[in-house]
Amino acid sequence: MFPHNDSVVGDHVDSETYPLGEKSEQSEATNAFALVALSHTPVEHRLYSAMLSVRKESPDTKTFTARSLMTLTGIGSLSTVRRGIEGLLLKMSISKDGNGEHKREQARAYVAYSPIEVISRRREVGGTSLTPYAHHENGNGTHAFDRAIARVADNSRLSRREAQVALCCVEGLTNADIGRRLSVSEQTVKFHLRNIFVKFGVKRRAELISRLLT
Repeated sequence: MFPHNDSVVGDHVDSETYPLGEKSEQSEATNAFALVALSHTPVEHRLYSAMLSVRKESPDTKTFTARSLMTLTGIGSLSTVRRGIEGLLLKMSISKDGNGEHKREQARAYVAYSPIEVISRRREVGGTSLTPYAHHENGNGTHAFDRAIARVADNSRLSRREAQVALCCVEGLTNADIGRRLSVSEQTVKFHLRNIFVKFGVKRRAELISRLLT
């Protein structure tokens, strides 16, 4: 589902690169994985997916270091891996292993949580399925935002990036804000918005937000 090269970061993102796929017949765990994937950048999700895959194949493997994740994912830049780890920590998808807190950074160990656990951890601190931070912009509470997430995830025509842009609109972010958050240009945001409007059958941002929240 996710490409294995560093070129996925920045403006060079194909709108069809990250399909969400059909949701109607998926299990709770698969739906949770799709929702958590929406919150990750491509590099973050590449790291996270690698950790989950190893734990599934080798249950005795509980922790990972930045160096081991470089080997697992094929990402050649330690700084890229570190940035991805920092993002996963902020999004509560992983945590530091207590036994590795005092080692140098590249040897520090990290533990990955299952998607269902990630969603639970985020909600425990007042956040949503998508983020550990509560959303109150435009009067939209956590439950309304979760409804928006569900509606975006249920639209199998959306790419992963389009889903992220749509949810940023619900948060009340401007095109410039969305571009900064997703590390893309405003023109790229506008391109994705045009596709999103078509796929939801709306003509403007206000209609999209109303469609997702009500």
